Amino acid sequence: MTGHMARAGSDSDSGISGVRKSGGDAVQLTIDYLKQETLGPLKGLGRFLAWGLAGSIAIAIGLLLLLIGVLRLLQDETGTSLTGDWSWVPYFVVSVLGLAVVGVAAWRITAGPAQRKLPKQTDRAQPQATQEGST
Repeated sequence: MTGHMARAGSDSDSGISGVRKSGGDAVQLTIDYLKQETLGPLKGLGRFLAWGLAGSIAIAIGLLLLLIGVLRLLQDETGTSLTGDWSWVPYFVVSVLGLAVVGVAAWRITAGPAQRKLPKQTDRAQPQATQEGST
């Protein structure tokens, strides 16, 4: 029966190293989990913001060129009608168009998907009638 007995000193050494290894594995697992759940979404958020910023800049440049085109159209195609004392009218029209674009953008931002209309809730709690003195 001496083959079934544990060697002296080997249990305590393997027990402590096993606990240390398990503790190290738990710490490494926690670190890996935190990296996965924080760095992954942050990278996605950064990509989302970068594409959004690039798109915003592209739209701004396009609108600026469009407004300059409208200004040139008004200046060239109206002939002598908007010259002299009336030379300010094309600039005013383009300014109003620019402000209208800004107004529509602000309106859509504030009335975005977070501000969807929800059905009105009515107060369904009705007062219950008490029957005092009805004996």
